[in-house]
Amino acid sequence: MIGVPARLVIETISLKKTYPGKVPTPVLFGIDLRVAAGEFVSIIGQSGSGKSTLLNILGALDVPTEGLVKIDGVDISTLTEDGLAVLRSQVVGFVFQAHFLLEELTCLENAVLPITIRKGSATPEETEWITSLLVRVGLGGQLHKYPDTMSGGENQRCAIVRALANRPRIVLADEPTGNLDSHSGEEVFRLMRQMSSEIGIAFVMVTHDERLARAADRVLSIEDGLMRSLSKEEHEVMA
Repeated sequence: MIGVPARLVIETISLKKTYPGKVPTPVLFGIDLRVAAGEFVSIIGQSGSGKSTLLNILGALDVPTEGLVKIDGVDISTLTEDGLAVLRSQVVGFVFQAHFLLEELTCLENAVLPITIRKGSATPEETEWITSLLVRVGLGGQLHKYPDTMSGGENQRCAIVRALANRPRIVLADEPTGNLDSHSGEEVFRLMRQMSSEIGIAFVMVTHDERLARAADRVLSIEDGLMRSLSKEEHEVMA
């Protein structure tokens, strides 16, 4: 309906993270974040500012020291280990700087792998859907090739399709173009934007590439563990 806001798929309130040790290391100092279904958000900041830590917490790979984290409406602190595993495999998809494809599997087998892990094998319909995504991202001729015979950009596009295999609500991307040349990086970014728009998946992308960051729906900056949204003027003048 017109005027009805999109459903929140990520919500954090006063999120804090301190790593224990002889000298405790605080990393996040109270992050309030809301991301709606289908929204594309980029997060920028210097190395060590807490960007990857935030993504790890959103993906249930790490736990906050304080604060609330809701993923797809669920307070993840209430989930069991089995519940967290389901969230990581079915609700959240991950794309990393390295593609982490298995060298002994073909492009198609790698892309279908999350379904295989979840239920033993993919149905013909699921395999057809994954194949159609690979074709759409220009990998129709690479379905039965192995990662070491494909380019870096092709491997990363395959990794993005793999992240979509279980039809997640959210994809968390940590420097997904960091190992690619500018042309391949732009292709990968366009693919993620397209999937966000067409399938309604929320993307949260950490990047050092401010040129790509400013093409997102929203740009957030983490500085010294604190987050702020860039204004329209700041957004437009990003280098």
